[in-house]
Amino acid sequence: MNGYKRIFVIVLDSLGIGAMPDSPEFGDRGVDTLGHILQKMGTLDIPNLRKLGLLNLHTAGQMEGVERPLGRYMRLGELSRGKDTMTGHWEMMGIRTMKPFQTFTDTGFPPELIAELEKQCGRRVIGNKSASGTEIIEELGEEEISTGAMIVYTSADSVLQICGNEETFGLENLYRCCEIAREITMKDEWRVGRVIARPYTGMKKGEFKRTSNRHDYALKPTGPTVLNALKDAGFDVIGVGKIHDIFCGEGITKTYHSDSSVHGMEQTVSICKEEFHGLCFVNLVDFDALWGHRRDVEGYAREIEKFDRGLGELLDVLQSDDLLILTADHGNDPTYSGTDHTREYAPFVAYGKKMGPGGALKERDTFAVIGASIAENFGVSMPQGTIGSSVLQELL
Repeated sequence: MNGYKRIFVIVLDSLGIGAMPDSPEFGDRGVDTLGHILQKMGTLDIPNLRKLGLLNLHTAGQMEGVERPLGRYMRLGELSRGKDTMTGHWEMMGIRTMKPFQTFTDTGFPPELIAELEKQCGRRVIGNKSASGTEIIEELGEEEISTGAMIVYTSADSVLQICGNEETFGLENLYRCCEIAREITMKDEWRVGRVIARPYTGMKKGEFKRTSNRHDYALKPTGPTVLNALKDAGFDVIGVGKIHDIFCGEGITKTYHSDSSVHGMEQTVSICKEEFHGLCFVNLVDFDALWGHRRDVEGYAREIEKFDRGLGELLDVLQSDDLLILTADHGNDPTYSGTDHTREYAPFVAYGKKMGPGGALKERDTFAVIGASIAENFGVSMPQGTIGSSVLQELL
């Protein structure tokens, strides 16, 4: 029999818990997303995270752990060479990435890439810098509309984004250009994790609005993952938030788009009330996108508190044969310099109603213990070429 009928893995996107030994190689010294938030804020209203054992695993500021935590917890290192969303999530499901995705935050895209993009798309590129999507449309939208140019920009992530006015540029043309960009950026030196179409409406400053017709062109995982193994064996694999995009739909049987991290938790609670057999994999991106990159400590802290309230609702509806795992995919220390992700350990906090007493587990050196444990639980084999050893027996 399976240990658990259903497993919920919730990724608090970027909630790292301290620098890894190799962090200086990534330009990150002394980083600690959760610890520095606690130090700056003093206290947080997070009773559910606290009772599960997060603060027994990692604490700072004026807060302490609890005497009898309900969950089992440990610190996870990352074997992959990177500190981005795709690398972290892929490793959770068994893929070790040795060549990190490229970022162009500080310099914009190389002239050779831009020239090739202009040639194949038949459009002049404007922008070519790291920017907020809403701000760059305000800055350059009128020029794009009047000249027929194409707004290209990036961010602190490994992305190439193209804005297009739905009326003047055309949605299908925008998608065509993004498909071209995806093919161009398959070269190793230009290899970005995602190309994103960013359509908008409006004809002048103050009236521009991005639409819901965004489309992500992500790289497929470099091989089959635990998600593929589960799907092939007939189990449900439900993705919430960015999971579908991160895995390019590979191994997903059902997906839910989230408007925010709060919405993502509401969706997860609703899914928990339904019947399914398998995995519910959730990414909550607002920690990273809204607060980490913007270096907003208080905003990040309040997002953690919002999550804790949603976590309380989820704990109330968890069934007796459910397992909950909370983790992160990288860090994004809002007290650190710059706007990039930070190379950090990830938390692992697990809880199930039939689990024995909570407490500390031995630290592991890879996020892949998550996928390996899920595979063992459902009796499926890890795909060839994947990494990870199960800790399922320590979660029963």
